[in-house]
Amino acid sequence: MAREDDGGKPPDNVVEVARFFSARESGLSGANEDALQARLALLMQEHSDLDAAITALGAAPSHDPLALARLKKKKLQLKDMIQKLKDQLTPDIIA
Repeated sequence: MAREDDGGKPPDNVVEVARFFSARESGLSGANEDALQARLALLMQEHSDLDAAITALGAAPSHDPLALARLKKKKLQLKDMIQKLKDQLTPDIIA
């Protein structure tokens, strides 16, 4: 949850996935399934943390609308990244 004194930033305990994986990776073709699962878990945790931060910030009587919009945009980006990873983990089955 965001604190009032930090300008609407996510809490300190939110893990920035970018520290572990480049956000601009061109693909993960060489990565094994375990690495993809680990990255997926990190992204899902960060998505959940952002959801809690957005809820807390939105409930604050005097919240920063710009900070709220930035958090929502980041959450949507994470959702897209999560879906791409899930697609990579799902085998292509031609029916």
